[in-house]
This record gives sequence, C-alpha cells and structure tokens, in this order.
Amino acid sequence: MLKQLSTSELELGIDKIKQSPQDNGILEMIVRRPEVEAREVIHSGEINLINGLEGDNWKTRGSSSTPDGSANPEAQITLMNTRVIQLLSGDKENWKWAGDQLYVDMDLSMENLPPLSMLQVGSVILQISAKPHTGCKKFSARFGIDALAFISTPVGKSLRMRGVNAKVIQAGRIKVGDVVKKI
Repeated sequence: MLKQLSTSELELGIDKIKQSPQDNGILEMIVRRPEVEAREVIHSGEINLINGLEGDNWKTRGSSSTPDGSANPEAQITLMNTRVIQLLSGDKENWKWAGDQLYVDMDLSMENLPPLSMLQVGSVILQISAKPHTGCKKFSARFGIDALAFISTPVGKSLRMRGVNAKVIQAGRIKVGDVVKKI
C-alpha cells in the first residue's frame, strides 16, 4: 500500500513541478502493461504506428471513450511528469502504478504543450492529443482521494498533473535517458 499524502502535503510540491524543463526533458522510465494490472519496467522499447508501445495492451484493451470500444488512437501513448508521480508515489518503484507508459521530466502543461504539439523521444515523434488524461478509480485507490482531487484542481489540470495522451506520428525506438524535446 502506498503512503497517501494529504492535500496540504501535495501542495508543497507545486513549485518543484512548475520548474520542470520546458523544451528538453528526459525520459526517466518506460512501462508497458502486458495485461490489466500487470506492469513491466523496461529500459528500451519499440513504438509503432499500429500498436503504440510494443508489448503494451493499449490496442487489445480498447477504450470506453470510443463508440465501438476499440483503442482510442488519441490515447495511444500516455506521458506523465516525473516530478508529479514522485510527489504522489514517494518512490520511483511505485511510479508504474500510475498506469502511464512514459515518465518524463518535462513540463507537460497546457501552456507549454497545447494540443497538436509535437515531441521527439529517441527516434519517435508523438503528437499531444486534445483528449484530456484524467484520473480514475484505480488512480484514486492507489494514490488517494486527495491526490485525485489535487490533480483535478484548475492548477492540476492546467499543469496536466495527470499527464497527457499522445498519438504516434513516427515510429521508432526509445530508451531511458533519451532527451524529450519539443519540435
């Protein structure tokens, strides 16, 4: 069980989150989800136009946000700011439970990366989706009701503390330590 922080404890981390690099961040963790509730932390991976992150269940899991239940191409890859997840989880070992695939030390705010912005990670190019990435019951159960409320505030939403959805524009290979840059 993760230690769940109070709202006042979480608010102490906002300034550090706001100091995230704006143009050149770092890919600090890659996580694939081979099946529901399973997580594999990997050092490198292939991302393609059809399946997203190879070995991840994004395509087969589908989405409740599409009319036919198929995978949402606007949420092919999800990215989360490492400063946010470190604050919420307290330990890098727990980052994977947020459910995202790429954990980056980078400013993911609406102001810095409006919808349709492009990021290059390794040889991969991703396009930031207009589809918001929001917390769910699992996120609340893992990180706490206060954490869900914290990321859902106007400040939390503008900073995209829950992360961003992205679509693969150019396939390629990524590895931990790659620069994440706006293009």
